[in-house]
Amino acid sequence: MRMMRKTVFFALVAALLSLAASCAMAPVPAAVMPDLSAKADGVYTGGYDGGLVKATVSVALTAGRIASIRIVKHDCSPIGKKGEAVVNRVVERQTLQVDAVSGATGSSKVLLKAIEAALSGNPQA
Repeated sequence: MRMMRKTVFFALVAALLSLAASCAMAPVPAAVMPDLSAKADGVYTGGYDGGLVKATVSVALTAGRIASIRIVKHDCSPIGKKGEAVVNRVVERQTLQVDAVSGATGSSKVLLKAIEAALSGNPQA
C-alpha cells in the first residue's frame, strides 16, 4: 500500500511539472533598434508571437522619430497588461533598449519585438 502511495505521488508531481513546463513562455530575443534615419514618415504596423503572449502595434514616425505607438492587440494575462507601459518608455527615449516592466517581463519583451517588427517594415499605404 505504501509503495502505491509513493507511485501515485510521483505520478502527480510529474504531471504537475509537465503542466507547468507547458505553460512556460519561450525566451524572447532582445529587440534591436532599426536605423530610422532613412525611414519615411508614416505609420508602420508589426507584430510578434511569443507563444503565450502575442502583440501587434502601430508605430507613427515623423521626421525620423517615433511620434507614437498604439497597441493594436495584446494577448496576455492580466498581469502582462502592466507590460504595456514599455511603449511609453520607447517613445520617451526613442530606443528599444529600455527596461522591461517588472512583473511583466515577457509581455514587455514581446511588445518591444512587435515594435522592432513594425519599424523594420514598410509604412501602411
